[in-house]
Amino acid sequence: MNSQFNVISLFSGCGGSSLGYQMANGKIVLAVEWNENAVNTYKLNFPGTPVYHGDIHDLSVDEILSQTGLSVGELDILDGSPPCQGFSTAGKRKFCDPRNELYNEYIRILRGLKPKVFVMENVPGMVKGKMKLIFADIMRKLKQSGYQVKARLMNAMYYGVPQSRRRVIFLGVRDDLGIIPSYPVPQTKPIPLYKAIGDLNNIQNPEIDHIWVDESPSGRNTKGWHLAKDAKQGEIYRFYRRRDYWYRPSPTLTTGGGSLNIPTMIGNSACHPLYTRAYSVLEYKRICSFPDDFKFAGVWYDAYVRMGNSVPPLLMKAIAEHIRDKILSEGEQP
Repeated sequence: MNSQFNVISLFSGCGGSSLGYQMANGKIVLAVEWNENAVNTYKLNFPGTPVYHGDIHDLSVDEILSQTGLSVGELDILDGSPPCQGFSTAGKRKFCDPRNELYNEYIRILRGLKPKVFVMENVPGMVKGKMKLIFADIMRKLKQSGYQVKARLMNAMYYGVPQSRRRVIFLGVRDDLGIIPSYPVPQTKPIPLYKAIGDLNNIQNPEIDHIWVDESPSGRNTKGWHLAKDAKQGEIYRFYRRRDYWYRPSPTLTTGGGSLNIPTMIGNSACHPLYTRAYSVLEYKRICSFPDDFKFAGVWYDAYVRMGNSVPPLLMKAIAEHIRDKILSEGEQP
C-alpha cells in the first residue's frame, strides 16, 4: 500500500523522524522545534514543510489547526520525541530535570488534536530505576487521553540501521478505531560497519584533524599515539576512546562525534575500527541511516549533535510503514 498519510512532528529536531515518514509516503504538515540550528537544518532538507520555531509551551492547539487546515480528529499521526537528557544513562539522570516533563506538552497537544495514531520516542533509561515513575505517569496519561497504548523497546539495528540503538517507542491508537497497537517485526539482520562505511576508506573531515593532534606521531604525546595504534577492536585507549568492531554494528552513537575536547559536546567515545580517529560526518550519516546528501547547518560538530539526538530515519520508516498498512488502512475499513 502506498496511501499517503499526514503527520505533525513535535520536537522534530533536524528531521530524522520526518525523513522516515517521508520514505513511507507520509506528508509532514507541520514540524515544531525550538533549537535554532536544528530548525535551520530542517529547513535545508524539507524546504516545503512549515516549521514552528519556538517554545512548544507557547503553541496552542488552535494555532496548529489554523496552520495545517486540519480539524480535530483528522490528523493521521502525531509524532514526537520529547528531549531525553534527563532520562539518558549517558547523562546525569536527574529525576527533577525540567526536560523530563516536556512529555506533558506532547500530551496536551495530543488531547487537543485527537489524531488517529500517535508515536512518541524516548531513551531506554526512562524505564530504569526511579525513572520508572515518570514512565508510569506517561502511560497513565496517554491512556486517559482516549487511546489504546503500548510501549516497546526497539533496536534500530534490526531495521536496516548499522548501529545498535535501543529506544522506547510509545504507540497509541484512538479508542474509537477499535485497533490494538502493534509493531513491525525485525526486518534485517544486524549490518556490520564494513558494509556501511567500508567503501569510504580513510576519508576524513579536515575540520576534526586538530582533535587528534595529541595522538599523532608529530604531536606532543607520542606515547598516546602508540597506545592508540596498538589498541585492538573493542578496546579502550587514551582513557575514553573505544575502537569499534569492523564486523559488528556500531554501538549507540551520541552527540559527541568522538571528541571530549569540544565544550559544547556531551562527548562520544566511538572511533573508527581501522583508523585512529573519530568518525567523519559522512560516516556518522551512514551509521545513523541518514542519506549522504543530507545537509547540516552551522559548523562541523553541529552535525554530530543533530544526528546523536535523532531517531534513525530507517527505524522510523519501518514504524511508519507498519502504521500505514496495519493500522490506518484497517481504520478506513467500513
